[in-house]
Amino acid sequence: MAVGSRRGSGPAGRGGPEGDVTRGTTNPNRLRRMDRWIAATHGPALRRHADPPVAVDLGYGAAPWTAVELLARLRRERTDVEVVGVEIDPERVAAAQPYARDGLTFVRGGFEVPVTGRPLLIRAANVLRQYEEPRVWPVWERLCGRLAEGGLLVEGTCDEIGRRHAWVALGPEGPRTVTFAARLGSLERPSDLAERLPKALIHRNVPGEPVHAFLRDFDAAWAGAAPYAPLSARQRWTRAVRALVGDWPIVDGPRRWRQGEVTVAWSALAPRD
Repeated sequence: MAVGSRRGSGPAGRGGPEGDVTRGTTNPNRLRRMDRWIAATHGPALRRHADPPVAVDLGYGAAPWTAVELLARLRRERTDVEVVGVEIDPERVAAAQPYARDGLTFVRGGFEVPVTGRPLLIRAANVLRQYEEPRVWPVWERLCGRLAEGGLLVEGTCDEIGRRHAWVALGPEGPRTVTFAARLGSLERPSDLAERLPKALIHRNVPGEPVHAFLRDFDAAWAGAAPYAPLSARQRWTRAVRALVGDWPIVDGPRRWRQGEVTVAWSALAPRD
C-alpha cells in the first residue's frame, strides 16, 4: 500500500503478476470507513449472490490486517463470504500465511486477480496512488473485467490511520460514484480531503475541473453551516451536505452523512478530458 518503487515481475502469463510492488504501509483498522461503506452499500448484493461470494483485498501490504478485518466485517453481512488477500510481493504472502483461516486465504498476484471464478468485490486501497494517472484507466478496466455480474470495485486512498479517505466505486461498466469520508473532528474544512483523492482525480483539483468546483462549493457550504458547529461536527457536516444537494448529484442520504460520508455521482466529478 501507499507509494512504492520496486516493480513486480511483469504481466501475468509472461513471467509473473501484473503491477508494481508498493511500500506496503498498513495499520490495523485503517480501512474501517471504506469497509463500513462497502458493507452498507454492497451488503444486499453479497446476500443475494447464489454462491458463496468472493471478495479480494488487492495489495493488502506488508501486514494482513486489512484482509483479516474485511473478512470480519463482510461476514456480518453473509457468513459464507470468502476473502482472498492478493499481494505481488512473495515475502508478504509468506508472512500472511499464519493468519489464513476458514474463508481467508493469501495468494501472490496483481491486477490479473488470480482467484478462481469472478469476485463480487475487489477492494484496492492505497495501491494506484504510486502510478501515473494514464496508467490508472487501464488498471480500472482490467479489474472491472474480472468482476462477477453485480460486482463492485472500490479503489481509493486514505491517510495512515484512516481518518481521511476518498474512493471511487466502479461496476463492470465503469466508474459510478466518488465517496469522501472523514473523522469529522480532524477536518478544518472539507477540501482537506483533497490530499486523499484517488489518483484519477488528485491532479484534477485545479480551477476548471469539476472536482475542484465541488470541493470549493463544499467549503462554502461548510462555512455557511458554521452556526451548527457548537452542536457537533456531525451536525455541521450534515447541514453542509444538505446545502449541496440542489447543485450536485449527491446519491446517498442523511444516514450516511451522519457517518461522516458523502457520495457523489462520478459523472459530476469526472475529469474533463
